[in-house]
Amino acid sequence: MILIERSGKMKLLLHTCCAPCSVYCIDSLRKEKIEPTVYWFNPNIHPYMEYKSRRDCLKQYTESIGVQAIFEENYGLKDFCKNAISDLENRCANYCYPVRLEQTAKYAKENGYDCFSTTLLVSPYQKHELLVEVAEQMAKKYGVDFLYRDFRPRF
Repeated sequence: MILIERSGKMKLLLHTCCAPCSVYCIDSLRKEKIEPTVYWFNPNIHPYMEYKSRRDCLKQYTESIGVQAIFEENYGLKDFCKNAISDLENRCANYCYPVRLEQTAKYAKENGYDCFSTTLLVSPYQKHELLVEVAEQMAKKYGVDFLYRDFRPRF
């Protein structure tokens, strides 16, 4: 169940991996009258030039479409290497999804958002069911709703 503010507007924190993945997600949510706040937290994106390129492109895009954006700067190379290198084949399940979705759920709860979601749900290259499972775990852990949308058909 998704909670609605007294003003009638849902406060959604949308974890965002990059601008291209966010385009359809934001457009789709806006058609539902949901105005997301974009949330950048991606300490698993490496090398640094890729991290910086994605972040900077997302900043430009969010400014151009007038969507609020929050950027949590955490390049995180040391933690990524420590947590992902021992099992590269399972890094999504063991590190990348949990670290990003946990921080998103935590931030959402601490800052008065009704729910959170992620643009990772748009990619057919991600492990969709695993993403949903991790997001639901984090929602339960932090007491904030996870807004599920299957954005893949418009990838």
